[in-house]
Amino acid sequence: MKKRMDYCKAVLFVGLLLMQTAMLQPASIYAQAKLADYERASGLRERLQGLAINIADRANWIGITSRFWYRKSVKDGNQFVLVDAETLEKKPAFDHERLAASLSAAAGQKYTALKFPFNTITFVDNEKAIEFFIADSPNGQPPTSRFGPDGTRWKCELSDYSCKKLVADAERQRGQTQAGGPPRGIPGPQYDRPSDPKASPDGKWEAVVNGYNVYVRAKGKKDGFPLSLDGSEGNYYALASIVWSPDSTKLAAFRVRSGYHRKIQYVESSPGDQLQPKYSAIDYAKPGDALDIPQPVLFDVGTRKQLVIDNALFPNPYDLSRLEWRKDNRAVTFEYNQRGHQVYRVIEVDAATGSARAVISEEPKTFFCYSGKKYRNDLADGKEIIWMSERDGWNHLYLYDGATGKVKNQITKGNWLVRAVDKVDDEKRQIWFEASGMYPGKDPYLIHYNRINFDGTGLTALTGADANHTVVVSSDRKYYVDTWSRVDLATTSELRRTSDQKVLMELERGDIQELLKTGWRAPEVFTSMGRDGKTEIWGVIIRPTNFDPAKKYPVIENIYAGPQGSFVPKTFSTQAGMQSLAELGFIVVQIDGMGTSNRSKAFHDVAWKNLGDAGFPDRILWHKAVAAKYPYYDVSRVGIYGTSAGGQSSLGGLLFHPEFYKVCVSACGCHDNRMDKIWWNEQWMGWPLGQEYAAASNADNAGKLQGKLL
Repeated sequence: MKKRMDYCKAVLFVGLLLMQTAMLQPASIYAQAKLADYERASGLRERLQGLAINIADRANWIGITSRFWYRKSVKDGNQFVLVDAETLEKKPAFDHERLAASLSAAAGQKYTALKFPFNTITFVDNEKAIEFFIADSPNGQPPTSRFGPDGTRWKCELSDYSCKKLVADAERQRGQTQAGGPPRGIPGPQYDRPSDPKASPDGKWEAVVNGYNVYVRAKGKKDGFPLSLDGSEGNYYALASIVWSPDSTKLAAFRVRSGYHRKIQYVESSPGDQLQPKYSAIDYAKPGDALDIPQPVLFDVGTRKQLVIDNALFPNPYDLSRLEWRKDNRAVTFEYNQRGHQVYRVIEVDAATGSARAVISEEPKTFFCYSGKKYRNDLADGKEIIWMSERDGWNHLYLYDGATGKVKNQITKGNWLVRAVDKVDDEKRQIWFEASGMYPGKDPYLIHYNRINFDGTGLTALTGADANHTVVVSSDRKYYVDTWSRVDLATTSELRRTSDQKVLMELERGDIQELLKTGWRAPEVFTSMGRDGKTEIWGVIIRPTNFDPAKKYPVIENIYAGPQGSFVPKTFSTQAGMQSLAELGFIVVQIDGMGTSNRSKAFHDVAWKNLGDAGFPDRILWHKAVAAKYPYYDVSRVGIYGTSAGGQSSLGGLLFHPEFYKVCVSACGCHDNRMDKIWWNEQWMGWPLGQEYAAASNADNAGKLQGKLL
């Protein structure tokens, strides 16, 4: 509850600041925003909660069975439902009343049949029991960390509904990872422990690192023999990188030349368990930092021969992925991401000769989007490879001949893009994938599910409704649950048969009649032409529940323009955060401008070495198009707010477009890309660091500030 109250307070403060600074003339403040507006905004989330019923969450298939469960909203709470796809039987997943009573007694808390302290369950013991987490947070909603839910795991028997606490989730107590995104593949010496030798597949040998070099010893013995002598403190072999060949005769490892290991220092000023502050540090590489340089090396255990691989094909790595052996022992593979992200290769090294070749090489003029648009699937031990690429201007799948490195055929094609691969069926030579933009005239961001053959034939649409889809398929692929909605269309969930896509059962259809009675209206989806005069820019408009078209409304834009994704909501919800802000007398909007992802490569490339652009030319045109259609949309009074990269962009609105944006609230902004995490910023701003970083820097351009800023 406290988190939600703090969130509401923050939203109200944004509105208060915007009104008190420049958005409204003083004489009109009290006319436009009264105490009742703040009270309505403050209680909006709670008032709207639970009014949309029969809204189904994502379905969850139970192991290899034909059964699945899901949670749905009902009046005053939620209910868990169990369905059998074979028999089409649908029933409560358990006795909600009995479970609430038993859990309340065991946990010493009061729970009801419609308000459990968990959102998800796991069927265990052949469906004779369920397990779930009860969160540590006071509001009972289980937040998740990278290790899983934060809380305590419970188990309840479905025979007698006895419940018992299992073990507290200690996962979150495990050490820290490198902050700011996906870890790089290069392991360091801090991961090496003498007690963690690498055992060979046949169980006869162990590989260890001793004095920065690779040693091999008989299983269980202390003495061994060296395979390398060239390791040193600054150029060490990393135990975590060692991989044995399947036949246990060879191994591969990285010898790592140390770079600069930047530390970020933290002070916890007021810890809960002691009076004095606590100090800590994390690894945090920044753009331009000297990185560890890995060098792959092969070893033959029998002959003790060492092969240092020529790095001509991977001379300047940002990252080398982990080494992987072919199952027939013929070669080792890894992926090379060049510093600056303009070369990306799949490398294969011949185990006998140590010679390296590029099986696949991507060399775009701008960036290879390795965070979000990289996919590789090796078939038949690398004889074929499915690969994702934007080389034709759209994100598509290609089938490679692994032996020759030639493209056998392009699997998907057209002016639309593959969003993700869900399943590759090697036997049927089919791919199940998500795509957007396949239907001209429709929202190009909506996700649809499809199936296609490896040779590009047999494209089959698994979803049809003009909506954003989530599909969950049974283990045998005979059935799937299709759950779909839009921001302006309540959620529907259906059980379908894969063979003919027939709807076997409508599981749930959202009912929002009670929600509409409050005055709430769904966001309006609005499009206009972007800066090039031909590309549609998509956004949403949110109006207050007491909207009066006879009034003039100032506008607030919620911005996040990170190139790693697209951010305008596409699925149904009350949008309570932005709606609360609108209640104070504003129209609130969110827009995806050029430079964000999930459109064409050209659309995305606008961000290249130009994060300061943030799609503002498209956003401003969009605002003006709305104002041209709706006289109540006051384009002379536009404010903007955002967090993180949105914090950078929101302030950029004031610095680079002060003629349009008048007020900004910037939270946790990355105001200079040289100060932030390396993986995100070098991905879009490039390497080596150039004048582009200064040009996009809010710090370097702070002297241009006009308008009002928090």
